[in-house]
Amino acid sequence: MTTKVLITGAGGQLGSELVEALANKFGKENIVATDINEKVAEKFSYCTFEVLDIKDIARLEQLVENYQITQIYHLAALLSAVGERNPLFTWDLNMNGLLGVLEIARKKNIDRVFWPSSIAAFGVNTPKKNTPQDAPTAPGTVYGITKISGELWCQYYFEKYGVDVRSLRYPGLIGYKSLPGGGTTDYAVDIYHKAITGETFSCFLSEDTYLPMMYMPDAIKATLDLMDAPKDQVKVRTSYNVSALSFSPKEVYESILKFIPDFKIEYAPDFRQQIADSWPDSIDDSRARTDWGWKPTYDLDKMSEDIITHL
Repeated sequence: MTTKVLITGAGGQLGSELVEALANKFGKENIVATDINEKVAEKFSYCTFEVLDIKDIARLEQLVENYQITQIYHLAALLSAVGERNPLFTWDLNMNGLLGVLEIARKKNIDRVFWPSSIAAFGVNTPKKNTPQDAPTAPGTVYGITKISGELWCQYYFEKYGVDVRSLRYPGLIGYKSLPGGGTTDYAVDIYHKAITGETFSCFLSEDTYLPMMYMPDAIKATLDLMDAPKDQVKVRTSYNVSALSFSPKEVYESILKFIPDFKIEYAPDFRQQIADSWPDSIDDSRARTDWGWKPTYDLDKMSEDIITHL
């Protein structure tokens, strides 16, 4: 059977690059990219693009039927910092969007579903260093609350209905192909753009704030590796811890200085500092490594060199 893939929230930081990887894997004629913002259509001239508001579940179901979709990558969501400004809307969009996707997957016997969770699922009572897979959660943002709730719904739909839904708790994702989208780890994307343009970078986190991070090529690799894994190797049905890097703003600044020696930074922590302080410094992803062979490729300097070369 031909794999036909639909991606929601395709215009975001992750979606922009994941759609391209899926098109390379399954053939561009088998990819349907969707997003609420019709202006991102030009990004996806190589495949089918449809405008979709994820709250319109009937339209999503219609697209799944029309294109005979066999896999769904559900990325549409509001992120952590943006979500705090409008908690009820964030809950509605993030939770009802996921539940709609899971219901369609159940009714239409969708082969596989991918949904991203996040380190935002963790909270102040979580061990900060090498946070284990089964650590206590108690998130302090509405975004994190939607993630931990979503993990439980994914597990429920797998156990109750056999929906093969798979998930990763992404750390902060860093890419150069699209601009930040309102997350707490966005400084690590923006800092490279400022370095290239020669501007002084004003960082909204303090210099010694450590957070788990991952370069986009590793995030794409982790996603595809998980989705390719045989069903019996996917033993965690909430969401897998995955990690690659852990660094502070000061460390990424020092890495950039190796390539752009006159780059300047200043620190002006804002409300995002409190969010970052509630998240882990580093993640234990040994379950992902053991169950389906996860292994990252990029360290900090290798990532800095690659981003600066491309920008």
